[in-house]
Amino acid sequence: MHLLNRDDYHGEAKVNKKYEKLGSFVQNQYICNMFRLKTTFIISFMLICASVSVWSQKTNTRYQSYIDRYSRLAVEQMYKWRIPASISLAQGLLESGAGESELARKGNNHFGIKCHGWTGATTHHDDDLSQECFRAYPSVDDSYEDHSQFLARQPRYSRLFSLDIYDYKGWAHGLKACGYATSPTYAQKLINIIELYDLQRFDHASPSTTSSATILSSTTYENSATHRVYFRNKSYYILARQGDTFKTIGKEFSINPRRLAAYNEMSMKAVITAGAIICLQ
Repeated sequence: MHLLNRDDYHGEAKVNKKYEKLGSFVQNQYICNMFRLKTTFIISFMLICASVSVWSQKTNTRYQSYIDRYSRLAVEQMYKWRIPASISLAQGLLESGAGESELARKGNNHFGIKCHGWTGATTHHDDDLSQECFRAYPSVDDSYEDHSQFLARQPRYSRLFSLDIYDYKGWAHGLKACGYATSPTYAQKLINIIELYDLQRFDHASPSTTSSATILSSTTYENSATHRVYFRNKSYYILARQGDTFKTIGKEFSINPRRLAAYNEMSMKAVITAGAIICLQ
């Protein structure tokens, strides 16, 4: 039998240590490579999921059906209360789950408005607390109308009405800042819905050109600006006041003054007499 002497032993030990270090290095490299591969896979998978999620949401027939059904109602509320139609639609979609939430089904409540100061019908639903009181409405039209009044008549939302009617991002962030919802991502959720479904196009629409199964039933209503807006024979109009011009009226209702003058078959520089009927579409 061959016996290792001390030098042979130490030499073999050094070799073993060398190979141990080499093996450890190879093993660490393998782990690092696997980690990179796993991280790349996870990121790629997340991106694919996000793309699929966006695509599936965009092709969500419930959302499209809701928009087709209530877009005209949102536009009518915009003309009436100066709230962007895109904001009303996005809030309605988000708060009601495209009309299929329990609140929407049981009480036609499409905006999650609770009972504070409410004397009408109610329904109860688990929210921040168990079985909280929410407003209930005879119809979805009434829900949209109450939502508009809720924003227009409460002082804490008053600053929103100084924003441009086309500034949906300002409105979204303003609603969050004013305390409409507690979710920290509420504003971005609204913006995402608006941009995904191109809801901002309704901010440039008129009720006569907007497809919807919902028709406004009232004949007159108050506008949150200075003029009362009238609705008759499927047309919106105001009664002019002393000093009105197409420029001032156009600014008030976010309508191009030249287009407004054309609606009324008049010149931009024409003098508008007090009491004259001025068509808004």
